[in-house]
Amino acid sequence: MKLIDISRKFFGGEVYPGDPMPEAEQICEIGEASECNLSVIHACVHNATHVDAPLHFISDGDTIENLPIESFIGPCTVMQVPAGVITGDYVDRHFPKKCGRLLIKGGGKAFFMDSSAQELAERGLVLIGTDSLSVGCKGNQTGPHKAFLQNNVAVLEGLDLSQVQPGEYFLFAPPVCYNGLEGAPARAVLIEDYIFWSGSKRGVK
Repeated sequence: MKLIDISRKFFGGEVYPGDPMPEAEQICEIGEASECNLSVIHACVHNATHVDAPLHFISDGDTIENLPIESFIGPCTVMQVPAGVITGDYVDRHFPKKCGRLLIKGGGKAFFMDSSAQELAERGLVLIGTDSLSVGCKGNQTGPHKAFLQNNVAVLEGLDLSQVQPGEYFLFAPPVCYNGLEGAPARAVLIEDYIFWSGSKRGVK
């Protein structure tokens, strides 16, 4: 069994324009005055690899602790797409008709339009993941997010898929339980060549 870490490092990476850079402060250091090291952080909950809860774009939407944890654990498909806007027509021509969890590898520069997000949501998608900072592009964030989140599609953003080939994997990427908030960091891992007790690969949701 091979594990592939697809999480971005929390500090020192790219942040969404306008978001604060994450900062860490050490408030205790092992020595005469302290028995342990202790740090605090100041950061946007949508930094690095993270999950969006419906509350991010829906005023009465669910917060992060209310999302079904099983959405973030299970078989998934990694799909490579060209950089640019993903249209509804592109989804019709190139995307799988049925897929529980789909991770988009677009070099951090592929974004959904409202129509393509809605099309995928209507196909029964459980989770959409992307190596871009967001599923939407600057100037068009609300439509794609709402299309996914209103249809109970989990949104996982800021992945590092640079070392991952397109194909079938097993995903483990639950968000930190930041109760009451609209987002939270996630440690995302892919399992390659996963084998179930039956001895065969199975594409179960």
